[in-house]
Amino acid sequence: MSSDEVRSPTKRKLGEAVHEAPSKRRQLEAARLGGEVEVADLPVIDLAKFMGAEESDAAAEECKKVAEALHKYGCLIVRDPRVSMADNDRFVDNMEEYFERPLDSKMKEVKPELSYQIGATPDHTERPRNHCAKVAEMPDEHRPLSLCPPELDPKWRYFWHIGERPKETRFKQLNAEQVVPEGMPHFREVMDTWGSKMLAAVLQVARMAAKGFDLPLDTFTSRMNMGPHLLAPTGSDFGKYGQLGTVLAGYHYDLNFMTIHGKSRFPGLYVWLRDGRRAAVKVPDQCLLVQAGRQFEYITGGYVLAGYHEVVVAPSTLEAIERAKKEGRSLWRVSSTLFSHIASDQKLGPLPPFVERMVAGEADPEAARRALVDKYPEVFTGDQVEAELKAINLERSVSKRPGEEEEGGAEEKSSA
Repeated sequence: MSSDEVRSPTKRKLGEAVHEAPSKRRQLEAARLGGEVEVADLPVIDLAKFMGAEESDAAAEECKKVAEALHKYGCLIVRDPRVSMADNDRFVDNMEEYFERPLDSKMKEVKPELSYQIGATPDHTERPRNHCAKVAEMPDEHRPLSLCPPELDPKWRYFWHIGERPKETRFKQLNAEQVVPEGMPHFREVMDTWGSKMLAAVLQVARMAAKGFDLPLDTFTSRMNMGPHLLAPTGSDFGKYGQLGTVLAGYHYDLNFMTIHGKSRFPGLYVWLRDGRRAAVKVPDQCLLVQAGRQFEYITGGYVLAGYHEVVVAPSTLEAIERAKKEGRSLWRVSSTLFSHIASDQKLGPLPPFVERMVAGEADPEAARRALVDKYPEVFTGDQVEAELKAINLERSVSKRPGEEEEGGAEEKSSA
């Protein structure tokens, strides 16, 4: 790390933006993203081949492709006939309208006492886990632009629950009531409509993955029932953070089961494949991107790894910003994102069929089995979520004063 990238711990108040301009070195590294980074060649899965024809040969082939892609890449692209670009555009329009509101208005929807798991999360609140040890082992051409130790992300987020919630739960703050912005009467209908379609798509992928792994169809979906699924759009203001090399979402994995994305109006998403390569993601029209999260890794004992990714201002992002300016469009980058979850009160741990896959071929299968259980000990999913929220600066306890944090991020404990 160059001297201009070494930062001292700072303190900030909730809603106060503290963000340094990208260093010259980081701008040069970002410029390389315009021509030196491959585009991920991800399989495109046609959900229509499975819908209503689950036992057909075509469905079986698509299901195997899902399982293989999750194991090999940790992500895949799906085409769902129930989802259209018009649906996505209406949702993005809605969130652009919200994020463009004045700061004082948006702060009314901020709920730090609920660990920001409903309503708005201001910019410079979330900080990715510290993965510096992992990054240090990467070849230079595949290292993320994110700084070490990680900085606070300059993105906003809005969390909106999708699906039913349990009447009784040990984890009430993960299943809290909706927060509806004032003066946006259409907000609830737009969020529920798009979120329901995204959740339906990811549940279909979960069923196909189970079949592809030779498991009962409901292996994953039964555990996802009543989960705290969250429509989770981010908002990044290119009026403030539109410089080449700006990291909008630092290098991280998602803590949930599977994340599904609609198409953004501004590029800049990069993923890391299982073999360690960084790749750009381009989602075709009428398609959705699905990526495995930490809960998927946990439940498979590492057979499927949580996918790492970051969002940055790359040369292609600058081109999209200029087009938006010329066309008079919003300069807020909205991610069309939904986090699907295993239910909070479900136990989370490696399923036996995946344990057997992971220990197959080991010289000492029993020792390998014990090591796997030690790495992924059984926990309530809600406890796993709360531990992850604490690590990324979002979990709030009564003893912690909201809005004031030391920089640095929690050091990564797992080798994932």
